[in-house]
Amino acid sequence: MPVMRQAFLLTLAALCAAGSASAQPEPAAAPSPGEIVAAAPVSDWVDIPAGDLLVMTLAPDAKGKARRAFIQLMPQPLGQGWVENIRLLTRARWYDGLSINRAQDNYVVQWGDAEGDDPKRAKPLPAGLKTVPESEYVSSVSVAERQAALAALPNRTSRSDPFSGFAFFLNGWPLAADIIMRTPISVGGSNRAVPPPTSEPAWPVHCYAMVGVGRGLSPDTGSGAELYVVIGHAPRHLDRNIALVGRVVEGMEHLSSLPRGAGALGFYEEPEERTPIRSVRLASDLPAADQPHLQYLATGSASFARYADARANRRDPFFLVPAGGADICNIPVPIRRKP
Repeated sequence: MPVMRQAFLLTLAALCAAGSASAQPEPAAAPSPGEIVAAAPVSDWVDIPAGDLLVMTLAPDAKGKARRAFIQLMPQPLGQGWVENIRLLTRARWYDGLSINRAQDNYVVQWGDAEGDDPKRAKPLPAGLKTVPESEYVSSVSVAERQAALAALPNRTSRSDPFSGFAFFLNGWPLAADIIMRTPISVGGSNRAVPPPTSEPAWPVHCYAMVGVGRGLSPDTGSGAELYVVIGHAPRHLDRNIALVGRVVEGMEHLSSLPRGAGALGFYEEPEERTPIRSVRLASDLPAADQPHLQYLATGSASFARYADARANRRDPFFLVPAGGADICNIPVPIRRKP
């Protein structure tokens, strides 16, 4: 073969190879947390029971737009003494006609009886409310469930909590626990390990949108007649110092956007500044057609594990450097209306 023809054919082959390479599709971009949630199968979503949902209806806003917030109450074993009180107060319609009395910037919005400190003007409480001990700020959870929950999270998320030993999600809720070291004990001159427990202490944590119980100084733990929701950076210093009973799962914008109070701790100074509460109902007590149907992404699912990893290590096109970890409160549990 002549040299010039051979060179031409080699050049043509190289151009064809280059064209073939350039025609290959680019690698797909890593999905964002929202895309992972949107792709989660139906089986990875858990219904929130209507009996665990409070429907709080506020007075319409300045433009006449309706305002409702849905609050999911904590399930067993978390905060149950206070949760039972809240159910009792709700069914007694005690919250109806009260108001939002405090909005402290980057902290909490609080509601209850604005005259509650005045014995002569306070709204009478229903009979049967429990006095809940401070020990109930901490619950016990299964060690097996806790270990499985830890395994589902990115390592630097679950084992670098600055307020406890580690943090994790259990049945859709953010919890924290201490690392308990177990040393051998001496029995008859020989050492043997303490038998491992089947459950250990854990407690819910103050993330954005979590709902807690207002109280006075110890030993007062609050009854549930005064509630607050976190609207700012997670105030984790409150963990184990005050009761958490639930979280706002829809309508948070109606609470977080309220005008900030000018008084001490964000309390409103004038009655007209307060937002009236029209009613609070358990969703299960509403007519079937009015009951909201909400779901959360199961925190033990493969979809949640991918979502948590994506929150801790953003790899979608906007981000340049993955963070390598995430605070437990920076992984909000996805909530949706049931399709």
